[in-house]
Amino acid sequence: MSHTTAAQQTCIVIGASHGGVNVAFSLRKEGWKGRIILIDRDPNYPYHRPPLSKTYLLNERDPQKILLKPVPSYLEQDITLHLGVEVSQIDKEQHVVTLSDGSTLHYDKLVLALGARPIIPPIAGIDTASNLFAVRTLADIDGIRNTIKVIEKPRAVIIGGGYIGLETAASLTKIGVEVTVLEREDRLLARVTTPYMSEFFNTLHSQHGVAIHTGKNVTSINQENSTSWVQCSDGSQYSADVIIVGVGIKVNQELAQEAGLHVDNGIVVDTCARTSDEHIYAVGDCTYHHNPLYDRYVRLESVQNAVDQAKVVAAAITKKQPSYNAIPWFWSDQYDIKLQMVGLSAGHNTIITRHEPDASGHKFSVWYFLNERLLAVDTVNHAKAYVLATKIIKGAIKIDQNTLMDEQVDLTLEHLINANTDS
Repeated sequence: MSHTTAAQQTCIVIGASHGGVNVAFSLRKEGWKGRIILIDRDPNYPYHRPPLSKTYLLNERDPQKILLKPVPSYLEQDITLHLGVEVSQIDKEQHVVTLSDGSTLHYDKLVLALGARPIIPPIAGIDTASNLFAVRTLADIDGIRNTIKVIEKPRAVIIGGGYIGLETAASLTKIGVEVTVLEREDRLLARVTTPYMSEFFNTLHSQHGVAIHTGKNVTSINQENSTSWVQCSDGSQYSADVIIVGVGIKVNQELAQEAGLHVDNGIVVDTCARTSDEHIYAVGDCTYHHNPLYDRYVRLESVQNAVDQAKVVAAAITKKQPSYNAIPWFWSDQYDIKLQMVGLSAGHNTIITRHEPDASGHKFSVWYFLNERLLAVDTVNHAKAYVLATKIIKGAIKIDQNTLMDEQVDLTLEHLINANTDS
């Protein structure tokens, strides 16, 4: 194996979403001369996922409009695509992957961009509901649209009040669907944000006509012709023409686990995104990596994380010395609201909420501190606060919390630092 020339080597990438596609193209950019094979179970050309619950659901856009790369670019970069195919086994001793059709491929380097899949909760009748969808693939969204377009006044029940459920609720409401959201916890977004932010989004959706019900544990789904009845443990039930499940995701780590790679809440990787096998790397939602800024291991469900790790992997495979230390950031679009989040708020002991004068009344930021250290910030329609917070977190800059709380003081780094210096 060591006698093969650079041009004879093969890098196989399993998974052709944001992480996998960016690995392939970044490898070419970094000068990889060998073969690149990109494998994915989805039969469609690789596409952007964030628009699925937003513009794609709203506008019935041509799938070509949300492709990650133009179709000819794969040929131009000499990247071989195997679409609609699954990898069933990895033999890391022989450097071979086995496909679902029984064929095998040899690799010199292997990249796992396995992603995650929606959790389908163990609800009675969920397996036989023909009008039930997740929001993960192009096929999911096409299924939702095809179901509602033949109904005059369609009703949707969304199980799960997290970001994906709320984004879908916003989009469906815009196209005239009557939406009900059922959340098991006592507030929306309970696992990821403050009660203040939960209340804000509850009010926002209610104002747009979405029926939000918290503390609802769905126990069964019964179908009568094309209508379903979603039953909860408290006896309440809701009729639906389409049911959407958004209760979280499960990491696709089984393939790595069966191959004997180190797995712990995802595929464990080092700062170069290398797994416990020196010839195998992993990127994206499926990875569990150390974040030096927070000095702990994290698994991030984020497009940006996948793209950043992809660049690191391409550099590492081509013998550079990269190191992944990006600050996590996320976003969500709902109605006229743009939520931008930077950092990780886990472990905070102080929260400061700051409002800015704005005609819509929807411009504010929520700052999470551990003592004097800023950990994370959530911003609503406030790009300036998002950019400022990123700079503060990245530079571990100490700022004055009293000045931050004073909404009469303009939100600038100079003001926040000077007040801290003066004190």
